[in-house]
Amino acid sequence: MRGTFRVPAHGPVISRPLPTSPSAEDDQDRFVNRPCYEFNVELHSAWNDKHCEHCRHYLTARCPHIDEFLDDVEDLSPE
Repeated sequence: MRGTFRVPAHGPVISRPLPTSPSAEDDQDRFVNRPCYEFNVELHSAWNDKHCEHCRHYLTARCPHIDEFLDDVEDLSPE
């Protein structure tokens, strides 16, 4: 079957960028699988990967970690 492209039968693959350093990996892990996570049902069910960005409370006043997220945004701001 030369030249034929086959789509995997297991469904869509959601890829994430690979960490560039151990500290980047630590940053990714700290926003995953928190006990307060509730999936945002407005998203496709394939996105239910326990990442904070897919939580129904992400960046809302109901998020118990909103200060932590805002600190990260402030760190990215130009001085």
